[in-house]
Amino acid sequence: MSLRICILEADDLHPELRDTFVGFGQMFKQLFSQQDATVECQIFNVVKGEYPAPEQEFDAYLVTGSKADSFADDPWIVKLRKYLRQSYAQGKVLLGICFGHQILALALGGKAQRSDKGWGIGMHRYRLLQRPSWLPAQADEFQLLISHRDQVTALPAGASVLASSAFCENAAFVLGRQVLCFQGHPEFTHDFSRGLLKLRESIYCPQLYQAAQQSLSQEHDGQIIAQWMLCFIKASKEQAKVVTEQVEKQARESLCSA
Repeated sequence: MSLRICILEADDLHPELRDTFVGFGQMFKQLFSQQDATVECQIFNVVKGEYPAPEQEFDAYLVTGSKADSFADDPWIVKLRKYLRQSYAQGKVLLGICFGHQILALALGGKAQRSDKGWGIGMHRYRLLQRPSWLPAQADEFQLLISHRDQVTALPAGASVLASSAFCENAAFVLGRQVLCFQGHPEFTHDFSRGLLKLRESIYCPQLYQAAQQSLSQEHDGQIIAQWMLCFIKASKEQAKVVTEQVEKQARESLCSA
């Protein structure tokens, strides 16, 4: 069952990184292709106002990370929050990473804001708090590369925490079979994280910077999270198919009994 994913790219690479690394949308294309070569991804840069045409259909819509604040009032951010609310109301499957995680929480009635815990950078470990039926049986913990100082501080109504840590309480959440979000970056590589840390070194305290650099000696679980996201999309797609078949069956039965 091939999947089509719409990637809503919410940032452009810093000029100093462009010669060495691909953009955030391309990072996700590479990540998913390593899990399943049949996955088709199309990238739309929402900062530039790019969105899918109304007639385009995708199995899921993924919002990438961004240096921007999800709670800001920049026109493109306001437009994205509105688009996500409409997409949720239309029953679309939505995925969010970092900024995407935060803006989806906000758009659907939760809260995201600057954290009093400061920057989270380097490698970070999380513990799973639940194991939904779509989640493959694996370890109870995972670790991801991170770079954020904003956090989701309240979940949308009906959502539940999937993973947590002492630093980031709402590190991942799910909302039914429609929304799955992670604060960490499964798409990042160690080299990209090193480049990003170096680029922003002046804004971190020296101890935090050194600890983050040292943490990059550890492996991260980006491929596992990519697998989880694809499993979530497939399960949501299968559920939608079952619901459609039930509705069609009821319609046929009504016609026969008329």
